[in-house]
Amino acid sequence: MATTNQAQMPNAHLHELFVDELRDILGAEKQLLKGLKKLANGAFGESLRNAFQTHYKQTEGQIDRLKQVFESVGLAVRAKKCKAMEGLLEEADEILESFEDSPALDAALIAAAQKVEHYEIASYGCLVTYARLMEHEDAEALLAETLAEEKETDSLLTDIAMTEANMTV
Repeated sequence: MATTNQAQMPNAHLHELFVDELRDILGAEKQLLKGLKKLANGAFGESLRNAFQTHYKQTEGQIDRLKQVFESVGLAVRAKKCKAMEGLLEEADEILESFEDSPALDAALIAAAQKVEHYEIASYGCLVTYARLMEHEDAEALLAETLAEEKETDSLLTDIAMTEANMTV
């Protein structure tokens, strides 16, 4: 059961960190929506383009799920600019420019996308742990669902890399 009464919350020392991380990942997911459109438009291979488009739709759902997490712990939904995602997306833009005419374009885009996925996996992994330790069961379940999706996306990108993008024709 979620509570905003920090004095009665197990591991209450994590509450402020949990809130900060929630706001950060909400900002990151919103920033990522723009980046995924660029990645999808830049991808050469159809399976990679489809993977980016699918993840765009997933990300929209993840944003909705994050809003539910905020509500489940009695917080106003508020994002903050995620500097890490900003940097990762700037790097993805550079990759698009540097490799746009290269046969390695999709491999490079996958590398950039997996850096994003690994950041998200780390963030959601921490949030799931904090929610569990503070006994925010609803938040934990919602965050764990997103964590599983991020891991699936990372695995899909690896599959596309190993069967298509990293292979010579």
